[in-house]
Parts: sequence; structure tokens; C-alpha cells
Amino acid sequence: MRNRPTAGRARLALAVAVVLGGGALTALPAQAAPAADGLTVQYRTSASGATADQTEPWLKVRNTGSSTVQLSQVKIRYYFKADSPNTSYRFACSWAVRGCSAVTGTFGTLSNPTATADRYLEVGFTSAAGTLAPGANTGDLQLRFYQSNWQTLRQSDDYSFDGARTSYGDWDKVTAQLAGATVWGTAPEGNDPTDPTDPTDPPGGGQTLFDDFDYGSHTDPALSAHGWSVRSNSGGPGVPGATWDPSKVTFVSAGGNSVMNLETSTAGTGASTTQTEVLTKSVKFRNGTYAARVRFSDAPKSGPDGDHLVQTFFTINDLKAPMADDYAEYDFEYLPNGGWGEPSNILYTTSWETYNPDPWQAVNQHSEQRSSYAGWHDLVVTIDDGAITYYVDGQLFGTHGSQYLPERPMSINFNQWLIDLNGQTSTTPRAYDQQVDYVLHVKDQVLTPAEVAAKIAGYRAAGTGFVDEVPAS
Repeated sequence: MRNRPTAGRARLALAVAVVLGGGALTALPAQAAPAADGLTVQYRTSASGATADQTEPWLKVRNTGSSTVQLSQVKIRYYFKADSPNTSYRFACSWAVRGCSAVTGTFGTLSNPTATADRYLEVGFTSAAGTLAPGANTGDLQLRFYQSNWQTLRQSDDYSFDGARTSYGDWDKVTAQLAGATVWGTAPEGNDPTDPTDPTDPPGGGQTLFDDFDYGSHTDPALSAHGWSVRSNSGGPGVPGATWDPSKVTFVSAGGNSVMNLETSTAGTGASTTQTEVLTKSVKFRNGTYAARVRFSDAPKSGPDGDHLVQTFFTINDLKAPMADDYAEYDFEYLPNGGWGEPSNILYTTSWETYNPDPWQAVNQHSEQRSSYAGWHDLVVTIDDGAITYYVDGQLFGTHGSQYLPERPMSINFNQWLIDLNGQTSTTPRAYDQQVDYVLHVKDQVLTPAEVAAKIAGYRAAGTGFVDEVPAS
């Protein structure tokens, strides 16, 4: 979180949203396989050259069996040769009949490389993709992948590529698995995708951090033991001279739940301003689903209104150098009284690639809504290999492009701070509250807002107040 110049967002944020769809890394748990099964995969390419900016395998999956198939049980692998041993790739879904948000994609490394394959793209489906009746097909899956640095790639030496296939046809150089059993295609020699010794099969993901914020105070030993730090050190963002006061982080009852309360106050000077922040000590969170239920406030709980306040939920890592390209930050920021050139309340979601603090320069993409968001809201952001997708109260708020994806793990943060003291010039003390009901992260899985709600309900029904299964990065 940083102070931003007045015109910083409008001028420097990329103006055109690149909507790639909300892919996922890992399908949700599979159901039992049908008794009679069979799949056929058809393939074509829309980038037929020996070299290309990106590989474009378009696929259709047809159910050739006699039973309905749950698409969340299906995995397809497209095999290729990496352009160099250290090359990293990114996946995107341009369009799909079943919806890009229901299509998943991740990369793996073959345990037995061949002359035409040492990597694969594994394509799957979330439960939202539904079922495939006997004889039916998925319709178009218009997929693509590219080098992370956007250098030209060579595809003529890729096992699954055929530049002559510009119309759909059965293609056995991609494999399909149904509930873990290979039912279509031939993998590169020595690389059966069902081989249990293959160490490069993508992990299932799903390791979860959940916290219901049921603590006694900011000094409760369990708060630290559960991986949280309550900020007390000086520095930005916010008003110069302000302090970060741990004692202003408290835990209160609301709606039958314990919630975390962040209080920020001022009497119109930097010295009188106290701000609050709570963050994970571990920097280990990257792709997957992030969710929190947050209560924003339009008015102070005491004193005159009008301060340029920022109330937040975000993930972030450190900027190693000005304009470093491995920086990442993904924000929900609510400004109840405006600021950064805005005259009144506005909610931003922002995905950051990098920035230079002085002179100010930023590379980011944002979405915005100019209206009041006072009250409780369910905030969800999903990060996969194709896009960053933000939801507010179950509704899509914004989708940001793959150029803003994180290269390194991040921490999870909540803070409330003042941009400046220009919104309210009174020296009468005033105080604002932001509250947090819960936080959730599910590693390497993209969940819908409804799936997030079900997961939270399951933890609460089981009496689970905290869990952290996410491995250290």
C-alpha cells in the first residue's frame, strides 16, 4: 500500500481491461468415475507457424462413453518442448463454450524428456463446467500459452503441435484422463500421465489458511502463534508523522461472531494520527483464492467526518528495486470520503506489476465503482495462470490481465490509513473503524464466491476457528 499522486490512477493505470477469463490451477475434488467411460479429444491450432508469439491449442472433448461424465474429472495434457531449460510459461483461455472461468490450466515437467517434449500443459475443469452427456462435446476451448517474457517461441518441435491442423480433428498426441485413468491419446515415450512415480504431476493444491479472528486482544499469544503481526513500526503509507498503534487493533463481537476491529484516528496533525495494520508474518501466498468479509465505514464512530481514509484488504510482496518486475500487489481499497483526486466514496481493485516511488511511476490495472460500500461485504480475488479476478458480494467486479500475475509469493494484509489531512481540517479528534470477520486463502485453486461461502460455512459448522495448511514458500 502506497501513497499515490492525485492523478496517478487515471493516468498510469492501464485503461483497457484484458479479459482472459478466470482459469484455475486445480480442479475441485473428483467424484466417482462412470462405469462405462470414453473420451475423444479433437485439436486444431490458430497459430500454425513454426514460431509464434504464443502457442494456441484449441480443443474439444467428446464423450464417447455410455454414461454422463463430470467434467471436473477430466484432465487433458498437451506436450511441448521448452524453448530453454529456465523458460517459464503462462496459460490463458481466450474463449470457451463452457466459460473460461470453468477452465483450468497449469504446467508440468516430464520425468523422461524426449526430443519433442519436456513439458506439458494440463487443462482441466472446475465443477462449474458441469457434465458431458454421452455423445456430447464441450464445444470450443480456445486456449493459448506463451513465454512469461513474451519472447517468440518455437513450436515446430513440440510433440502435440501440428501446424497443418487448422480444422478440428481427432488428435492422439494429446492425452485425456477421466478420474485418473488415461482414456485417450499417447504420451511421449516413458511419460504415462497415470504413472504414480511421476514427480511432476501438479499437486492438488487446496491447502488452506482460514482464520475466524477469535482472539482476546492484540497481545493474545494465539494471534502471533497463528502467524499474524500487528504493525508497530513507523513508515508509510499515510500521513507523515503518523504512528501505527497495535493497541487500536481489538476483537469484538458482531452478529454472533468475533471480528477484528482496526481503529484509525486523528486530530488533524501527523503527530495526532494513529493508523492500524495486521499482516501475515509469512510471505508464502501466491496463486489461488483469497477471501475476506470486511465491514467498511462511511462515517467516523466519533468526531467530524471527511478525512481521506483508505480501508483495505490486499496481498503484497516487497519492491526489491524501483520498477522491479517481480513485484506484486492485489488490492481492495475503499475510500469513503474520496482522495487521490476523487471527490467522494469509491471502491478500487488494483493489480500491480511494479512502480517507482520517486519520481512516481506505476504499472498497474484497476477497476472502480463510485458508490457507497458502507457495511459488510464479501471480497474475493482469484489468481491463476491467466488472470486476476475480483468479486464483491458474489458479483464480478473486475478482471485484470496476465501481465500482472505474481512472480513471487506474498503476505496477506489488512490496514486502515489516511492519505492526507486535506479532506478535513478540523483539530477535533475523530476515529474510524474497519472490521474483518474472517480471512481465507486456498492455495492453487480458483473457487467461486459460492464455493467460498460454502467452505466458510463448513469450517464454522465444524467449530473450526483457525487452520493453516499452506506450506512455506
